[in-house]
Amino acid sequence: MNSPRRHRTYRTTVLLLVVLGISGCGVYTFNPSGKSDIKTIAVEPFENRTSEYGLADRLTDVVIDAFIADGTVKVVPLTGADAVLEAVLTNYERVVSQFDESDQVQTYKVVMNFEVTLRNPRDNSEFWKEQMRQEGIYDANTQTEEYGQNAAGAQLVDAILTKTTKSW
Repeated sequence: MNSPRRHRTYRTTVLLLVVLGISGCGVYTFNPSGKSDIKTIAVEPFENRTSEYGLADRLTDVVIDAFIADGTVKVVPLTGADAVLEAVLTNYERVVSQFDESDQVQTYKVVMNFEVTLRNPRDNSEFWKEQMRQEGIYDANTQTEEYGQNAAGAQLVDAILTKTTKSW
C-alpha cells in the first residue's frame, strides 16, 4: 500500500531529478574556453608541392564550400578575417590497396599528405598547425582515381572543420 508520505517523497525526488537535469542542460560548447572568437575565416589557395595538376585548387574549393555549408564561421576575404586557413599538399601517392585471388589489382588507395595551419592574421600567431594524412580507396575496375581523391578530400574537409570549429 502506498502511503501519502511515500507518494510525496517519490514526487519530490522525481521533481528534484528533473530540475537537476534541466539545470545541467545549459549552453554546451566543444570549445573549452566557451564560444570561439573566430567568426570569420579566409581560406588561402592550397599550395601544391606534387605533380598532381589542379588537385590543390579543387581541394581549396571543396574546403571553402564545406565552411559555407557548415555555417559556423563565415568565409570572407583575408582583410576581414579572424583566422586564415593555409594548406600545403606535400605528398601524393596512388598505391595498390588490395589484390584479388588471381593477383589482379582490386582496389587502389590515394594517399595525400598535408600541412595545414590556422593562423591569426593580426599577429601571425598559429591557432593550430597539423600534419594530416588522408586516404581514399577506389575500385580499380569500376571507379576512377578521381573518386579516390574525392574520398580523401572529404576526409580532409572533415578533419579541418572539426579542428577549426569543434575543437575540444
